[in-house]
Amino acid sequence: MHSTLVAAAAHAAGGALEAACQHVPGALMKFNDIVVQKGLGSWIWDTAGNKYLDMTAGIGATSTGHCHPKVVEAVREQAGNIVHAQQNIFKAHTKQLELDAALSRIMPQQLTKYFYCNSGSEAVDNAVKIARAATGRECIIAFDGGFHGRSIGAMALTTSKVIYKQHFGPFMPGVHIAPYPYCLHCKVQAEKGHSGYHVAPYMPPFDSPDNRVCCGAPQEALEWMLVQHVHPGDVAAIILEPIMGEGGFLTPPPGFMAGLRQLADKHGILLIADEVQSGAGRSGMWWAHGQFDGGAMQPDMVVFAKGIASGYPLAGVATRQHHFDNMQPGTMGGTYGGNAVACAAALATIEAIESEGMLGNASQRGVQLMQGLVGLADRYPIIDVRGRGLMVGIEFGSSSSSGSSSSRLKAEKGVAMAVTKAAFKHNLLLMTAGARESIRFLPPLNVTAEEVDTCLNGFEAACKEVYKR
Repeated sequence: MHSTLVAAAAHAAGGALEAACQHVPGALMKFNDIVVQKGLGSWIWDTAGNKYLDMTAGIGATSTGHCHPKVVEAVREQAGNIVHAQQNIFKAHTKQLELDAALSRIMPQQLTKYFYCNSGSEAVDNAVKIARAATGRECIIAFDGGFHGRSIGAMALTTSKVIYKQHFGPFMPGVHIAPYPYCLHCKVQAEKGHSGYHVAPYMPPFDSPDNRVCCGAPQEALEWMLVQHVHPGDVAAIILEPIMGEGGFLTPPPGFMAGLRQLADKHGILLIADEVQSGAGRSGMWWAHGQFDGGAMQPDMVVFAKGIASGYPLAGVATRQHHFDNMQPGTMGGTYGGNAVACAAALATIEAIESEGMLGNASQRGVQLMQGLVGLADRYPIIDVRGRGLMVGIEFGSSSSSGSSSSRLKAEKGVAMAVTKAAFKHNLLLMTAGARESIRFLPPLNVTAEEVDTCLNGFEAACKEVYKR
């Protein structure tokens, strides 16, 4: 960090934080008022020397933790060779070719073409371009509660919160929003007394018939959309987050992914898995779509970003071989796409995840985290624990024990943010998720068992403070 900024940040403890950050626009939401100086593993330090357990990991970007030595060394070495070999000027650079080979090991076998860009939003925009060119169709179906980015194109597909789209229309045409199976708040499930969905948090084995049975309403609604709202012959693609991120860390019920694949095949529609937040090992598998229905989604494209390069700006789209056949040279590009240093970071990230067993660790620590959160549900109004691996979310319900079952699902407004603020007092960094009162847990994939216990202790202390128990 630049020395003058460090000095300014240090002075902020005396009441000058606003002055030190005078150039930061208010449109950027800030969860915490600290200025970060360094990070290592699952921990970060501010300019005042305070140490925090980071359960946000840059919204999942620092997948191997802060400053993983293999990533640091790869970046240092690449910066001494070549920093930027612009993708439209050269056929390739050596780190890109090495990254291509690494992705070929971890991507679904049917996806063999890789386009690189800088961010998840940019990758989503390009996935839409590819789908439209490959099919000759215009329309895209996304799901209620999904988040796909803040660019003009990706924003049209985003419905997790209205704040992301407020005052920014008109949006990209041809977008249709289908209902997502939010089983906890499904009216059909409510009428059945949630007999098909346990309101109490569920645990592995995930999605067994004893735990969760979908009423089928979302699948039926999607099929009717293709009858009443948009002709399937006009739909280029359906885009879905395998684990819904900003929408609240929701997971699809058994059979939903398989049903999507069948519907897409029936009408010649492409399936796009937006794995920006759920991918790169976050779920305990390289790609979260493989967690559901035995991997039956079999996406035609995977959009990746965030954790693929341990926080360095690299994103991309993996597609089937023929998807670029209708696109002329020059229709794709971007100045910094496939940047050499970012490719080196991505390659080192993949190698670190593989060599250090981080996929297995993500699964084990995820179960540990979920078990701890389930235990807290006995003392606090936690009505759901969900996710996979180290992409775990909880949702609060009403703290009142009276009222109907549906009213008990409605938490007091602002309680999730209050808990994250209380957790900060205990040197624990958390974030909310979704329009309901939910909190997300996104630690690095190499977080330790002791650090998960520290997180649970801090989270319990925060809940105790907010609920006065």
